[in-house]
Amino acid sequence: MKKQFDAHDRHLVATLTEDGQMSVGKVSERLGVTAPTVRSRLRNLIKAGAVKVAALVNPMKAQGLTVALVGMSLQSTKMLDEKLEQISRLERVNWCAVVTGRYDIIVEITCTSDMGDLYDFLDKDLSQIGGVNSSESFVVMKSKRKWLYLPEAVTKEYEK
Repeated sequence: MKKQFDAHDRHLVATLTEDGQMSVGKVSERLGVTAPTVRSRLRNLIKAGAVKVAALVNPMKAQGLTVALVGMSLQSTKMLDEKLEQISRLERVNWCAVVTGRYDIIVEITCTSDMGDLYDFLDKDLSQIGGVNSSESFVVMKSKRKWLYLPEAVTKEYEK
């Protein structure tokens, strides 16, 4: 499993970040390598869990999406990794991280409806996890350069 990107991997990732739909042929031309090399490297990066090629959504342009940040203080910091893993598996979570400062963990979630979705996350989803002493929510009113990989709860709604 890859632990670090080499120069070719970084160039490949940068190229696909610019345009994730770019054909393998075009990527190979830009990188100066063969198409099979591009396919092989990309397959290895995906297999290693280092890269995922997916559609990203601009939440400011997609009606019906609300993004919120939730800062959490845990009852005990002895199980940070366990709590982080449990929270990361919740359906509305885009990402979560252990942080320094006022909170132990910060989570970004995407909601598909009104504030009821945020309420359900706080009331139902987090209560399943347990061990959260307190939380504070911040609804994103406007953002720039923000693209989301939609979490499971949102993709389920979009598939209906």
